[in-house]
Amino acid sequence: MERWAGRVALVTGASAGIGAALTRKLVKDGMKVAVCARRLDRLEALRDELKGEPGAVLPIQCDLRKEDEILAMFEKIKVTWGGVDVCVNNAGMNRNAPLLSGSTDDWRHIIDVNVLALCICTREAVKSMQERGVDDGHIININSTLGHKVGNFPAFHFLMGSKFSVTALTQGTRNELKGLKSHIRASSISPGIVKTEALALSFPDQPELVKHIHYSTKRMEADDVADAVIYALSAPPHVQVEEVTVAGTEDE
Repeated sequence: MERWAGRVALVTGASAGIGAALTRKLVKDGMKVAVCARRLDRLEALRDELKGEPGAVLPIQCDLRKEDEILAMFEKIKVTWGGVDVCVNNAGMNRNAPLLSGSTDDWRHIIDVNVLALCICTREAVKSMQERGVDDGHIININSTLGHKVGNFPAFHFLMGSKFSVTALTQGTRNELKGLKSHIRASSISPGIVKTEALALSFPDQPELVKHIHYSTKRMEADDVADAVIYALSAPPHVQVEEVTVAGTEDE
């Protein structure tokens, strides 16, 4: 990770869970990390927590469902630190919205965050790299094991569709970068069940279900997934880690 010291990363959805865990690791490795989420108070608390570490944190409040806010975020990073060298599309969400009974609003919310925001951030990050002649940048998409296999879990079927999109979009990004003779890399990190607040947000009225899923077996922690991101990022420039799948040893 030494070569990334002093360089700039963007981590979306960094107010908790995997995004916050990854931010801590990147800042301790000396990176400047722009963090975005809707909950600005949490981002500012993360910044304050990491004061004194080799890197730095730039909190930016951003609703990733709104393109104008995403573009404003990239402009703020440009003005503050010059641009983005690493873009970690970590933000993701799910709603209990089965294919045969879910609401269109819930489906649209999932697509806006999991697919469209990821694409917009990727486009803007690569543009930032190209403007500054950065040819060793990295796009990292936090995917899911659900982006590779369809299980019989109705509440997650639409989420699976969005994550299958992430799998295809990551490969498509690699194809387009190769077509440009670029050495910017694109990686997909696909975790299984992780003990974060994401599941509780998906099922706010079913706390016992969430508790059962999180604690019925030994689940992965956010740091476990952050370590997988660090692995992909720390590979030498001539090595592209295309896909990392990580799951708990007791996951089904």
